[in-house]
Amino acid sequence: MKNLGLIGLALGVFLTAGTLADDRPGHSAHGSAFDTGLRQRPWRMQGIGKTHFAVTTKVPEVQEWFDQGNTLLHSFWFEEAERSFRWCLKLDPDCAMAYWGLAAASLNWFSPGTLDDPVSKRGLEFLKDAVRRKDSVSARERLYIEAWDKAFNGSSPDRSRVLASEVQKIVLAHPDDVEAKALYALYSINAGMTWATELVIRQVLEKEPDHPGAHHYRIHNWDGNSTEQALESCRRYGPIAPSVGHANHMPGHNYTKLGMWKEAAISMDAATRVELRYMNERLALPYETWNFAHNRNYLSYIHEQLGMEGASLAGARALIAAPRDPLMNKDDEQGAYDQGIQALVRCLIKFERWDDILKSGVIPWRDIPADKAGRAFAEALAHTGTGNLVEARARLAELRAQVKDQSEKNKGMNVDLAIAADAAEGLLKAAEGDVLEATRLLLQAAAAEQRNRDSGSYRNDPPPYPWPVYRVLGDVLAARGEHRMAVDAYTRALKVEANDAFALAGLAASHNALGEREQAARFAGRFSAVWANADPGLVWRAKVDELALDAKPIAETPASERDYNVDLQSNLGPLDWEPFAAPKFDCLDPDGKPVRLEDYRGKNVIVVFYLNESCVHCVEQLVALDKRASDWSGQNTVILAVSSTPPEKNKESLKLGGLSMTLLSDTDHINARRFTSYDDFEDMELHSTILIDTRGRVHWKRTGGDPFTDMDFILKEVKRMNESQSHADAGTR
Repeated sequence: MKNLGLIGLALGVFLTAGTLADDRPGHSAHGSAFDTGLRQRPWRMQGIGKTHFAVTTKVPEVQEWFDQGNTLLHSFWFEEAERSFRWCLKLDPDCAMAYWGLAAASLNWFSPGTLDDPVSKRGLEFLKDAVRRKDSVSARERLYIEAWDKAFNGSSPDRSRVLASEVQKIVLAHPDDVEAKALYALYSINAGMTWATELVIRQVLEKEPDHPGAHHYRIHNWDGNSTEQALESCRRYGPIAPSVGHANHMPGHNYTKLGMWKEAAISMDAATRVELRYMNERLALPYETWNFAHNRNYLSYIHEQLGMEGASLAGARALIAAPRDPLMNKDDEQGAYDQGIQALVRCLIKFERWDDILKSGVIPWRDIPADKAGRAFAEALAHTGTGNLVEARARLAELRAQVKDQSEKNKGMNVDLAIAADAAEGLLKAAEGDVLEATRLLLQAAAAEQRNRDSGSYRNDPPPYPWPVYRVLGDVLAARGEHRMAVDAYTRALKVEANDAFALAGLAASHNALGEREQAARFAGRFSAVWANADPGLVWRAKVDELALDAKPIAETPASERDYNVDLQSNLGPLDWEPFAAPKFDCLDPDGKPVRLEDYRGKNVIVVFYLNESCVHCVEQLVALDKRASDWSGQNTVILAVSSTPPEKNKESLKLGGLSMTLLSDTDHINARRFTSYDDFEDMELHSTILIDTRGRVHWKRTGGDPFTDMDFILKEVKRMNESQSHADAGTR
């Protein structure tokens, strides 16, 4: 989990802050650190768990919002935590601990050592304001501010070690401070003291059995290391904080390590739905919340392991179809599109859909290094699988070239790509009949993969590659009749991918070939337990059935599992992102006549919230849009430009009156608030560009201190919007 690349999270604060003031329209008066992120007031959130962190404040209501923000920090919901802390400052502008909360949301467990990224820089500005006010709080609170100051303004790049040391001082000075113990546990993870951290977590839970942070940190503490020690917290964390996507995600993360695939699916399915429900309620899009794509990719991987190929592919394609943003979701980052490609390729390889891999258009490859390598790997396997060994050899050469090129450009390149190349060549050598070289290459790849896993450098969150190499080594050995050796390879595969159904099927077949029917039946039973809800017609199911072992499903897991039923999860929210219904829209045209979105049903609408004609950048955006009028009309699209300017002034506008678009009035900002184009913390309008389809559903938006002016990107998204609607219409006929 700690290698996640978080998107920029930002909420501005009030009054004097440590950044330069910005008097440009639409920008925070307190500096660029406060210009992005969630800028609408918080609400009292249900289903997030409860914690209490006493703070000094002149306004009693602040304590409630601080507790909410602190509770959200414990579940790594940093952007929503910031929203609550910012409201604390709306109520009490000099609340030092609210600034500390904002700093802690940006300077956290994920923070890099260099602190030169935008999120960390924001956090340092917030921290300055907390330090500036530290003499106004209690001695206990001051210790928290000083701990973060020493960790993030000190010379040591090991922030977690410094924080653990400093928070330990708080624990010693205030032994009844549950929050200090919880944070001490968090920052002690990965410090080689797993059991000691567990003992601290137990102290927290003894006093507060439902503390969300304690259960969360226990799961991380044992993740990949005696994972079963966190089973109790895996069971409890989600129910304690059911409205938090990450509280459902992390148990699923650990269940996969234990081979409890049904429980993993229940948790990750819930995480995905809860996240999407929140997004739809709060008008958030996939590129605005890092957890969504991560959850959906992980769920697709779990579906693969359960034999639910169709569900896995559907999830991958939904990620690819999700809206994109040129700043927050670049093609070479871990956004929805990137993770969708990863999930699609992984699933097609795992289920040996060689024709689909080779068919043009099935995988929307991009012209970037990661996709060039991924395509060479996938197509080398596909050509090998279809017997076209000449083409397989050519693709393998491309893959080897990519390995060399990427390793030269990036000395710290993850060696997974080199392992993939060895595995692909091993399978090709086996197909060519060179069994000794095939075995050598696959053993070499499997050993390297094992070293990666042992060192913690193997990407397994979820894995981008389709199988443990030991599993395909087992397949190669079994195919040439080396069943005893195949049993050893499959057994090793199960040690790294617990209850992997593909390895279980191989073990059933190899033990049966060796005349070991009892052991074969045991593995066939385990296979059937994992694939109880698998898609019909899969070859692995057929091969196990052909053994005629009459094996009853036997689950071998550290604890009992519930059955995973997709339909029973639907009450939690949708599983895949779809455009959400636009909020109510009722403005006035220059003649004072009401205008609603319903008036444009059957047409796409680009809604632009701008400030006024005195805003130079606003005028530039609207003029740029107007210059592309033929592009919009060609895509069945109209533009509605909305500001707080009264109708009569819009009618008389000299700067904008000549534009072909409709100027609309939202004098009391009601529509701007509905579309989250209003800053509740500083009481000002924001710039927004919103794409709404012919059915009145939001497909894409951008809100912030600057207007969005990338017209080519908007046109591209409008075309994607039309294409998706066309596909949806075809599906209903």
